[in-house]
Amino acid sequence: METVTPGQAADAGLSRTGFYRAARAGRFDRIARGLYRPAGAPAVDWDWLEAASRRPDATICLTSALAYHDLIDTIPAMLDVAIPRGARKPAGQGRITWHLFDAATFTLGRSEIPIPGAESHIGMYSPERCIADAFRLRDTLGYETARDALREWLRRGGKPGRLIEMATRLPRAKTPLLRTLEALA
Repeated sequence: METVTPGQAADAGLSRTGFYRAARAGRFDRIARGLYRPAGAPAVDWDWLEAASRRPDATICLTSALAYHDLIDTIPAMLDVAIPRGARKPAGQGRITWHLFDAATFTLGRSEIPIPGAESHIGMYSPERCIADAFRLRDTLGYETARDALREWLRRGGKPGRLIEMATRLPRAKTPLLRTLEALA
């Protein structure tokens, strides 16, 4: 049992009232509004677990994904999570920023990774997708973030052809990316 909601208390063999009583007694840890985890479960990033529990298509993106791929030195204050445009942003009190990405390009560069310490999985964008997104959303993230991620990716042997192919499929990414590649060359 990865996470439990009060509505799933019957699955845990408890009434809703009994579930809340067990939570107050310390048998369950509250990780987010309406989301609990058995006490004594292995350590896990609660924000990742909350995002995966709230939306099965949740995908770590932008600065959070760049930091995961170790392409930037910044430690994000909030977890950036993408969901398809048109979907409802989940309510929650966690440190998650929900971003709506175009449904037609949502799966580009997306893969599933296991959440460390948990049995659940969460979506993660590839380094190429993250860099292309950083360039197309440079007004939000800052041009320096995109440029620094690109520099680190190239230093590690990244192939510009794969990056340009990804940027071509995303709106507003190709031109600034090509200009930066030319400046770095």
